[in-house]
Amino acid sequence: MISGHISNPNPCTFPAAIEKALNFLRTTDFRALETGVVEIEGRDIYAQILDLTTKEKTENQPEVHRRYIDIQFLAWGNEIIGYAADRGNNLISQSLLEERDIIFYHDMENESEIIMTPGTYAIFFPQDVHRPACIHHTVSNIRKIVVKVKVDKIG
Repeated sequence: MISGHISNPNPCTFPAAIEKALNFLRTTDFRALETGVVEIEGRDIYAQILDLTTKEKTENQPEVHRRYIDIQFLAWGNEIIGYAADRGNNLISQSLLEERDIIFYHDMENESEIIMTPGTYAIFFPQDVHRPACIHHTVSNIRKIVVKVKVDKIG
C-alpha cells in the first residue's frame, strides 16, 4: 500500500499506468462529473466515481482484488480505510473473483488504518486487503474515485 496527497510531487517514478491514473486524478474536476465509470484506457485503466456514506467499521467487509490495482482517491468528505497484508489467513465471506475481481473477507488480521481527507489517495495492490468507507469521527458523505489499473499494465 502506498499513500499520498495528489498535490505533492512523487519522490520516485511510478509505473506509467499508475502515473496515468494519478494524472487523471490531478486534472479532473469531479464536481462536474456524475457517478459512474470513466474509461481512461479502456478496461485496462478506468475510474469508478462513487458517492457513498461512511459506515461503522463492522458494517464494511474487507476486500481484496487480484487482477486490478485500486487507487482510491477522496474528492470530498472524510473516511478511514483499514488495510493489511493478505497473508492467506482471512476467512472468505464471499468470492466474486471471476465476475467482479473481488473477494470479501469476514475480517482481516493485523489491520491498520489510514485517515483519508480530500486530495489523499491510497494505492492497494493485490496483496493488500482493504476496508474502505469507514467512519472517521462522524458519518460523512464522501465522493470517492477508485481508479482500477490492470496488474499486467505495470509489469
